[in-house]
Amino acid sequence: MTTTETAGAVQAATGTTPRPTGASDRTPRTGLLNGRFLAVELRRLLRNRRTVIFTLVMPPVFFLIFGANSAYRHQSVGHGNVTAFIMVSMALYGAMLATTGGGASVSVERAQGWTRQLRLTPLRPATYVTTKVLVAMVLGLAAVVVVGAVGLAEGATAQGGALVWSLLLAWVGSVVFAAFGLFMGYLLPAENVMQILGPVLALLAFAGGLFVPLGDGVFAQIAKAVPTYGVAQIVRAPLTGEAVTGWAVLNVVGWAVVFGLGAAWRFRRDTARV
Repeated sequence: MTTTETAGAVQAATGTTPRPTGASDRTPRTGLLNGRFLAVELRRLLRNRRTVIFTLVMPPVFFLIFGANSAYRHQSVGHGNVTAFIMVSMALYGAMLATTGGGASVSVERAQGWTRQLRLTPLRPATYVTTKVLVAMVLGLAAVVVVGAVGLAEGATAQGGALVWSLLLAWVGSVVFAAFGLFMGYLLPAENVMQILGPVLALLAFAGGLFVPLGDGVFAQIAKAVPTYGVAQIVRAPLTGEAVTGWAVLNVVGWAVVFGLGAAWRFRRDTARV
């Protein structure tokens, strides 16, 4: 891509004009959210059909494997049945896949030099990170809705608004993994970032009790340090009726801070080379 083409692409994406090389940084920075840049990122997401299909198909398939047993519809867990319990867990897993993949896409953009080109514009680093997280959350919402629809069709039931609250919390809680995806996107090479993160997310799901119950043994103690543990406890609370423990809240806040600061650190270090 020539310099003129690159400048045109950057201007089309952000609505701003790249600064000439060596120019002083006196241009006013844009706000925290750039509408045109957000629209471009959403279109780019929808064009990535492989990612969209993978994140929207895998979680419902896992739900059908683990939770489609007809006996589960008649077994209760708190305010709902076992089918609903497994559906909520798979909705969280789907949101994890979607938001992590959305955040990790920054790895490909780095390899293509896109983030460095954006650095030549008045676009703030915080705007770039916020936009990437929002786009990842859009895909996460789609994953939650698809799993919820399949679960309801398979007989997931619960009293009151327990299912709605659990699915909403699954979506909101997945923001932790959007930050995780961004952090990993800056650390891992573009050519195999998702090949690495896919198995890692599956292991985190197992370790956090999303696929199988943890019980009361040593694995339950180890799980308390896993990023999926706190989110899973909070997401299931409206359905099970169990109180959210302080350790679960600390787990979520702690990992969110670690991943968020890690992504910000790697972003500054990456763009500092411009």
